[in-house]
Amino acid sequence: MTSPAALLSGQTPLAVRMRPISLDEVAGQRHLLRAGSPIVALADPDAASPGAVSIILWGPPGTGKTTLAQAIARSSGRRFVELSAITAGVKDVREVMQEAITQRDLYGQTTILFLDEIHRFTKAQQDALLPGVENGWVILIAATTENPSFSVISPLLSRSLLLTLQPLTDDDIGVLVDRAVVDARGLNGAVALSAEARAALIRLASGDARRALTGLEAGAAVALSHASAAVDQPDEAAQEDSDDTATVPEVSADDVAQAVDKALLRYDRQGDEHYDVISAFIKSIRGSDPDAALHYLARMIEAGEDPRFIARRLVISASEDVGLADPQALIIAVAAADAVAFIGMPEGRIPLAEATVYLATTAKSNAAYVGIDAAIADIRSGGFGRVPLHLRDAHYPGAKRLGHGRGYVYSHDSEYGVVPQQYLPDELDGKHYYEPKNLGAERDIGSRLERIRRILGDR
Repeated sequence: MTSPAALLSGQTPLAVRMRPISLDEVAGQRHLLRAGSPIVALADPDAASPGAVSIILWGPPGTGKTTLAQAIARSSGRRFVELSAITAGVKDVREVMQEAITQRDLYGQTTILFLDEIHRFTKAQQDALLPGVENGWVILIAATTENPSFSVISPLLSRSLLLTLQPLTDDDIGVLVDRAVVDARGLNGAVALSAEARAALIRLASGDARRALTGLEAGAAVALSHASAAVDQPDEAAQEDSDDTATVPEVSADDVAQAVDKALLRYDRQGDEHYDVISAFIKSIRGSDPDAALHYLARMIEAGEDPRFIARRLVISASEDVGLADPQALIIAVAAADAVAFIGMPEGRIPLAEATVYLATTAKSNAAYVGIDAAIADIRSGGFGRVPLHLRDAHYPGAKRLGHGRGYVYSHDSEYGVVPQQYLPDELDGKHYYEPKNLGAERDIGSRLERIRRILGDR
C-alpha cells in the first residue's frame, strides 16, 4: 500500500508513474491506433518490415503525445532519446545524431528521438534535424501543441507524417483515473474514490489526462492527511464504532476542491446546467447587465466549457440582439472568436470577456432578426410571387424578347442613388419586413429608410 508519507513526499508524480508501458494501455486516440497504422507499425517489434517513418504528433496538452512516444519505444525495443525544445539546442541534436549512427553501425539498433514542443525550435534548429530524418539515422517523433503548418519548417513536414491527437473524452479520463487508484504504479489502493470526486476530476480535467491525475494525486494526499489526523485524535464515537476491519480513506469532492484550490461547479457539459448557464449568459447580455454576463462567462470557463461554443454564442448574440443598433458588435464578436481559436485558453478568456462586456453595454435591436424571420415565414406560406419583369436577368439569349429587364432604372443614374421603382413581387408590394428601432446607429438607419421609402413610393 502507498503510505500517506509517500504520497506527500517529492516522489515521481502520479501522471509520470502511470504512463502506459504499451499501446494497449493508451486511453483514447483510437483513430491513431488501428491495426496497421504508422504508430502501431513503429511499436511492433515483430513486424516483418517495421515502420521507420518519422511522425509529428499535434494535439492539446495532456492528450498523450509523450505517452505515445514512450509506449512506441518500450514496445519496439528501440533505443529512446528524449529532448525538450525548451532546453535543447543544435549541439544536443547533433550529439544525438552522432550517437544514433554509432548505435546503428555497431549494434544494429535504431534510435527514436522524441522532441517535445518542437514549435519552440527556431528554423535553424529544425534544420539540424533534417540530415538525421532524411538519412534514417533517427526516427523522429516530434510533439507540438501549435499548428505545425505555421510552427514546423516545410522540409521537415514533407519528410514526416502529421498525426492529430484529439482531446480525451470523459470516458477516457475515467478509465485513467480508475486505473491510477488501484494500479501498483499509482495509488495502489491506498484510497477509494467517491463517485462525486471522480466526476469532479473528470470535469476539471477538460480532456487533459495529466490534469486529472495530478488532481487525483493531490486529492488523495488531502484524504490521507485527514485520515492520519483522525487516527492521531480519534473521537469517542469513532472508538466505539471501530472494529478489526481496516478501511481505506475515501477521496471526497471536498478533498479534490481543497487540493486544487478551486470550487467544484455543478456543471455538466452535456446536461441541464450547460443549457441553463449559457441561457442565463445570453439573456444577461440581451438585458444589458455586463456583471451578470461576466459571472456566467466565468462559470463556463471554470467548468471547462468549450470556448469555441461560447464564442459562437457571442457571434449569434451580436447579430440577433444587437444587430444594426451597433454594426461594430458583430465585428468584435467575430474577432473574439478568431482570437480564441488563435491563442487558445486560458488567455482566450480575455477577448471573450471583452466581447461580452461590449455586447452587454451597447445599444440593441432585433429588427434585422425579426425581419428575416418574417420574410422566411412568408416564403414558407407560399407568399413569394414572381420576380418583376424589369428586375429579371436580361443577359441570356432571348431574355429581352420576353421583356426581361425592360423598364429597369439604374439607381446610380439618380442624384440620390434611389429611384421610384418596385422591387418586391406584385403579391408583396408595399410589405415591410425591416422596421428599425429608434436605438443607437439604427436611429440613423431608420430616418434614412423613411426617406428612401418615400422616394420608392412607400410601396
